[in-house]
Amino acid sequence: MSYFKFYHFRRGSRCHQFLLFIIYLSSFRDVVALQMSFESTHMASVPELASPPSTGSFYPIEISPAVIPQYPLPNESLPPMYPTFPATYEPVLSGKCPVNFSALSDILSKTASDCAQPMAMLVGNAICCPQFSSLVHIFQGFYSISSDKLVVPNAVANDCFSDIMSILISKGANATIPSICLIKSANLTGGSCPVNDVTTFEKMVNSSSLLEACTTVDTLKECCRPICQPAIAEAALKISGGESSMIENKDAGQGSNRVDILSDCKGVVYSYISRKIPSVAANIAFRRLSACKVNKVCPLQFKQPSEVIAACRNVAAPSPSCCSSLNAYIAGIQRQMLITNKQAIICATMFGSMLRKGGVMTNIYELCDVDLKDFSIQEDAAYGQQVAGCLLRSFPADVIFDNTTGYSFTCDLNDNIIAPWPSSSSVSSLSLCAPEMSLPALPTSQTMKNPGCRGVGLEMMVPIFSLFLFSAILC
Repeated sequence: MSYFKFYHFRRGSRCHQFLLFIIYLSSFRDVVALQMSFESTHMASVPELASPPSTGSFYPIEISPAVIPQYPLPNESLPPMYPTFPATYEPVLSGKCPVNFSALSDILSKTASDCAQPMAMLVGNAICCPQFSSLVHIFQGFYSISSDKLVVPNAVANDCFSDIMSILISKGANATIPSICLIKSANLTGGSCPVNDVTTFEKMVNSSSLLEACTTVDTLKECCRPICQPAIAEAALKISGGESSMIENKDAGQGSNRVDILSDCKGVVYSYISRKIPSVAANIAFRRLSACKVNKVCPLQFKQPSEVIAACRNVAAPSPSCCSSLNAYIAGIQRQMLITNKQAIICATMFGSMLRKGGVMTNIYELCDVDLKDFSIQEDAAYGQQVAGCLLRSFPADVIFDNTTGYSFTCDLNDNIIAPWPSSSSVSSLSLCAPEMSLPALPTSQTMKNPGCRGVGLEMMVPIFSLFLFSAILC
């Protein structure tokens, strides 16, 4: 006869505690099994999100496209910053441009990555357009490498330019690069420059001096103590007709035409340089020259900050209304583009000078905790979150595309460096060259922030590209 025997254990006894422990383990196992079953059936279609970064993001953080959630509504248009990874295909070439494009495959691939379709508008000023311009200069010199010409003939310029774009688009580049960068097929032809052949060029220009100055361009020295830039300007002036022609045209009221001629002749000088040095060296030199120009100008558009001026004109201490108005204005700026760290200094100073002209004398950047990185893109269009901004390096940088890691580029100035408040309403005296320049000080301690353009992490970067963060450097 079968039977059950029941035992009674006194509450608190060792046997009682042991029994409770066994029951706990059994129920915990069932819960874990249920949770794992749920995850296996549901998480197959919902990828695991990346863990938030730990404090102190000075080490590279790579975010794989595998963690990017699938967009739930495939039939609807994607948000502006949502990643669209390029599908490569064979370009349809005109057949009228007599160039072996395979010899330029490396620089074409680099340009396609730098001008990738999802982010060409975001990095156009600092990365895409300098690289596309360099490609045009190198192609112009490469076209007739076996001849005496320094330009592409008008008869085939359109076809060659169209072929270049077809190849770039086939590699994932944005089709609107020409309009973004204001570069057209006429830039290949030498335009109105009166000299377009090597023989005449070398008779008029000290070519050995030019190449010595421009074969290797040092970014730090060139941007502050230029060597190559004056050499290019001098060569362009000589082949354009010289100073006498400039004076004659000025007297005749043709100053704007003269500027166009000089610009076209600079293109011819670039073409000559690209014929004489390897394309890799030429691309590095041209990009570094572009960086010097890029980092001298703020590319952001500022509307009249009348509301900020009205709210902040008489403040002397942190003011909720002033900071709210200022942060609302800056939020609009943050939708424009990614800028470099040096551009951020210029932009912050320029905007501050606008406020000073309107009567805002107090350093409201400090009162409202406005950092340099607040002038670069902040908003994650895919999720609508406000996140930490990214400032691009002032050095020439590239966007990298990899089938595994996706798009990636380097962000500098991860520290919360306060935006510089101008000492006057004029920015004409601003210099970013040592020993003249004075950089904002690094924060010495964490302070309570006023509500505004503050970041909470790297969520913006997750659906776009892999992000590498480094410590604050301005060069």
